[in-house]
Amino acid sequence: MTEYADESGTLDADILHVIHAWHRHGTGLDDDAFDRLALRILAYQLRYNAPYAAYCAARGVTLDALPSHWNAIPPAPSAAFKDATLTTFNMRRAALRFQTSGTTQGRSGLHYMETAALYDAALLAGFDRAMLADAARPRFFNVVPNPHERPQSSLGYMMGRVSAERGDRETGWYLRGDELLFTAFCADLEAAIGDAAVVCIAGTAFGLLEIVDLLARQERRYTLPAGSRIMETGGFKGRTREVSREDLYAQLARRFGIDSCAIVAEYGMTELTSQYYDTAASRSSNVRVKTGPPWLRARVVDVSGARVPPGAAGALVHCDLANRSSVVAVATEDLAYETNEGFVLLGRDSEAPLRGCSLDAEQLATRE
Repeated sequence: MTEYADESGTLDADILHVIHAWHRHGTGLDDDAFDRLALRILAYQLRYNAPYAAYCAARGVTLDALPSHWNAIPPAPSAAFKDATLTTFNMRRAALRFQTSGTTQGRSGLHYMETAALYDAALLAGFDRAMLADAARPRFFNVVPNPHERPQSSLGYMMGRVSAERGDRETGWYLRGDELLFTAFCADLEAAIGDAAVVCIAGTAFGLLEIVDLLARQERRYTLPAGSRIMETGGFKGRTREVSREDLYAQLARRFGIDSCAIVAEYGMTELTSQYYDTAASRSSNVRVKTGPPWLRARVVDVSGARVPPGAAGALVHCDLANRSSVVAVATEDLAYETNEGFVLLGRDSEAPLRGCSLDAEQLATRE
């Protein structure tokens, strides 16, 4: 146990050093340094995460046969979090326990984290640089699950931490279960406008669409104070009604009196510790490019798991160094294509849940 604690503490310190260096000074991580740290984490997970170690061994990756590059780390399919306890520690000691939405086959997955330190550091670093580059202290309007009501929501936890650490102490929460508290939202928004308070509205695409639909029905528009912004996340997740993001952003800009450049899409997953955001340069375009912090990298692969050329569509695979206590690489059902700056998200591959990774989640089906 002492050896495990020492290894875990050393890795956490090294990962936090990378996070803080970028957060405070914009320091990056070159390819060699990323590979070294990713492979150290992989070796650690092969020693302490038994289901993942067996999974990697079936793909020829063991402590005696480690890959030389993060691209070759076997990614666990996101669906495996529904069937396996993917941890390096006893899940009963988890500091954080997040539940996926369960949109695939009606089941939810669980991501256990041994410490909150990595998650908190990663989310604040990413949010500060992507959403608060001007060091604003906005009034947060959270159209996401309230963490006091749904502590298993990673999005609710994220916005709870951001609001507490970066807000003006008048945070509002506008979901009760699945009910949108629209009247309260409008009343509080009018109060913020009266106070000339910079506003940050954070919500899923579906929640924001519901708001603009209601505003349109009531023929209501607002002009938010200068510097206000919107963070959109989560997509529509199988909802029956969808609109294009371009249309949604145009409606949001019109109803709230802001420029569409002030609307930023965040892309994250319960199975990851870190988040991606639209690049600043792409926010004036209909093609939003996502990029992550230095400790988070993505590749786009075909059905064989091979990386495809930039511009070609495929499935996203993530390598998140902050996933120290679970699995460092995760294969997703999300489709995208790569650019020189990052990747462009295309949506979810609903017809083939594990397409693009050639992985079998059943091989990881060992839950405690």
